[in-house]
Amino acid sequence: MKKHILTILILVILTVFYYLGGVSMIKKLVGYNVPQVTMLPIGPVVDFLKVPEGFQVIKFAEGLINPRVIAFDPGGRMLVSEPKEGKVLVLEDKNKDGIADGQRVLLNGLRLPHGLAFYTDPETKTVYLYVAETHRVTRNVYDVKAGAIDEAQKIAPQNISALPADGRHFTRTIAMGPNYRTQPILDNQLQKETLSETKLYISVGSSCDVCVETETWKRAAILESDPEGNFVAEFAGGLRNSVFFTFHPVTGEMWATEMGRDNLGDELPPDEVNVIKVAGLRDEYGAKKYGWPFCYGNKVHDKTFNYAGAERKDIPTDCGRTFPPAIEIPAHSAPLGLAFIDSDRWPEDWRYNLLVAYHGSWNRSQPRGYKIIRFKLDKNGNLLQPKTQDGDDFITGFYNGKNILGRPVDLKFGPDGALYISDDSAGVIYRVDPVRNSPADL
Repeated sequence: MKKHILTILILVILTVFYYLGGVSMIKKLVGYNVPQVTMLPIGPVVDFLKVPEGFQVIKFAEGLINPRVIAFDPGGRMLVSEPKEGKVLVLEDKNKDGIADGQRVLLNGLRLPHGLAFYTDPETKTVYLYVAETHRVTRNVYDVKAGAIDEAQKIAPQNISALPADGRHFTRTIAMGPNYRTQPILDNQLQKETLSETKLYISVGSSCDVCVETETWKRAAILESDPEGNFVAEFAGGLRNSVFFTFHPVTGEMWATEMGRDNLGDELPPDEVNVIKVAGLRDEYGAKKYGWPFCYGNKVHDKTFNYAGAERKDIPTDCGRTFPPAIEIPAHSAPLGLAFIDSDRWPEDWRYNLLVAYHGSWNRSQPRGYKIIRFKLDKNGNLLQPKTQDGDDFITGFYNGKNILGRPVDLKFGPDGALYISDDSAGVIYRVDPVRNSPADL
């Protein structure tokens, strides 16, 4: 009888606790602190975002659901992934007024699609669209003229690479980039393929906040393949969650954002931007390692991570054997998309600067991020400030001090020289452009 009374009492207490805000209190206790989301008014006007004088922001598209990665096909159309919907959309601005005329579904029924990339075969001139789902990368022949994929291919796309699925970090991002290797990865096997002029790079985040990945080497890494998928290898490791990466327009080097682990307080560890280098013949691990899970920031040992499980000899515990970031970003900023400014339409003194989207914190007592930052670099990618100093605010207003109005994700410059920003909270694609002063600028 006493047990029944105790059970009923506990249920009553939990019910009262729930209705008095218990869920919020629990989230606070575990460090979950995301501000409330405010819905945006419908229409192209964006008056809540603040940009420097000489720039303007409008909505290119709205009414999307969790839009993430932006890609432009060879015909100039925008493609956008909606992971939670399992879709890839096509957005077109046929009348060139800076606003999408509508949207249509290109692919549907996918498993958390995220990364998108195009590749044109140099011999056959066939154009392929690559799509990174959480468990694989596929490619389809893409009809540039129609902006379409044959229905038969949608049913059975070519599988380029199998990936470990889901996990804490389930997104997979891809991009075509240059080959950095001078020696084949595999002796007497696939020598031509592992030195292909163009490589497919694949970012796969960790399955956890902080751990040693013992089930697969394909996590917490950026992988590489040839465009046909003849092999998959680790290009760089020790990267907890490098969701986005891009290539410097002059040096060709790969730059990647990196989100540090949680639960070390408001100021640790720093998030990062890394310049991802290829391993040389003297690199003992076969791929350069950037610290996680044992190290963070400028080769700092994570004293809170005490691991006594199965050993992986390709993961250094000595931070002296890891590579530091090019830029340290304030903890919990959650850097995602990044893009180099390489457009003649933008101010000359902004040329080759780096823009980074801060998606915003969830594991911090006071929210941080929710903006786009500009880092000043010279033509060769050298940082013109201390690497531990944050950049300059470029676009702010996604967080107004109380509510979230948006969370920026991907940054892509379009064929028109404008910057496009995906916002997975507001369901919007923004278009950012220097203010046009005369009809000749149109």
